[in-house]
Amino acid sequence: MRRREPPPPLPAAGGPMTRRRKLAESEPPAEDTISDLPDAVLGEIISLLPTKDGARTQILASRWRHLWRSAPLNLDCRGLNHGDELAGALSRIISSHQGPCRRLCIHADLLDAPSTTVDSLLRSDALGNLQELEFSCFERPPPASIFRFSPTLRVVTIGCSNLPDSTVQGIHFPLLQQLGLEFVCISECSLHSLIASCPALESLLIHRSFGFACIQINSLSLKSVGLDSYAVWENNKVALQLQELIINNAPCLERLLLLHQETGLHISVIAAPKLETIGFLSDGYYECSQDHLYRLAFGSTVILGLHVDNLEMAVCTVKILAIQMKALCLDTVIDLLTCFPCLEKLYIRARTSESSNLWRRKHRNLINCLDIRLKTIVLKSYRGIKSQVNFVTFFVLNARMLESMTLQVETSYYNEEFLVEQRRKLQLQDRVSRGAQFHFTTGICIRTNWDIKHVRDLDVVDPFVRRC
Repeated sequence: MRRREPPPPLPAAGGPMTRRRKLAESEPPAEDTISDLPDAVLGEIISLLPTKDGARTQILASRWRHLWRSAPLNLDCRGLNHGDELAGALSRIISSHQGPCRRLCIHADLLDAPSTTVDSLLRSDALGNLQELEFSCFERPPPASIFRFSPTLRVVTIGCSNLPDSTVQGIHFPLLQQLGLEFVCISECSLHSLIASCPALESLLIHRSFGFACIQINSLSLKSVGLDSYAVWENNKVALQLQELIINNAPCLERLLLLHQETGLHISVIAAPKLETIGFLSDGYYECSQDHLYRLAFGSTVILGLHVDNLEMAVCTVKILAIQMKALCLDTVIDLLTCFPCLEKLYIRARTSESSNLWRRKHRNLINCLDIRLKTIVLKSYRGIKSQVNFVTFFVLNARMLESMTLQVETSYYNEEFLVEQRRKLQLQDRVSRGAQFHFTTGICIRTNWDIKHVRDLDVVDPFVRRC
């Protein structure tokens, strides 16, 4: 038996270098392209960071040392100490920062400090040109000095607060574009007064707020509305909650997002000629009675949940629709396509697939006259069972303008054998739209109502798309 030779010893430090090491040391260091950006651009990047992280950029390099002090300040109290030290910490940050303050986010802990301390802080000259404000008061009225920023504000989010009529009267937000109310108690009269005081308002998010039964929208600038009218308890009883939304005159309204499906909210759209996006319509995805379904009316055309209850006139403006179904049902979708004949994008979440979705005989006469303009379809929780195959095949063989269909497959089903079988069952080789692309993925492709967390989330062209 031959004796195995031991491996050669490693070269000593300072000895001959390997070829890989020589190449590594001969290459020039990676170029710092970010630091080459203009100060104004770097300042905007820093202002998007949390307060502590923005301040820490000073230690990156000498190039960054002066930037934080002159960049627009993002002052977020949620990342700082609570209690009595908070007011002092904010004062030190403001005094050491030379640039303007762009955003201020304060919570109830700061407002617990002595009123003179809070008032002195809010009246600081450094906050004079504030553009974004977020605050919560834990069901108390906010201090009057907090509204001194109203002439310059672009974004406001008010949370866990009580806004009495005396607080709202006289407030005017001439430049405000985005307004969010989260767990806010406000009367119907004051809510309408608040909306009317924002002539440039483009996005309105009302999340689980109460004290009003009806909202009437009369706005020449509003583009997006998001509503979550889920019941809120106050003093051991259900508080007065939103029951009706009336869109009287909204010539610029493009997006209407209903963020909780089972509240029985009645929506009447009287004048919204640019309304293109609606979601999330539901037939009781979380098991609710008929009384708790949305009722959406366009004149005499009425949709109850997902059922087109009365179709007097088609709604031709709507191009993007997101729906949540108890069971995947082709008949329901066909009725919605009849109601919204210009629909281009359809997002579907279905909890089960109990319907057979057979269509070749049932819709034989309809196929020749139904003009399907859908370009994009996204279907969640695809498992390749017969009812789902029948549903998808209907659009494969009849949607002539289809460009993309994405099927979000449950991870346990996703493998090469499954994909080959599904492409055969779905008859993709016979697709009527020859340029259509079909994607199978395990990634999450639909944003849900739970993903709408801030009023900024309303300000997107398609609020339902999520890149897989």
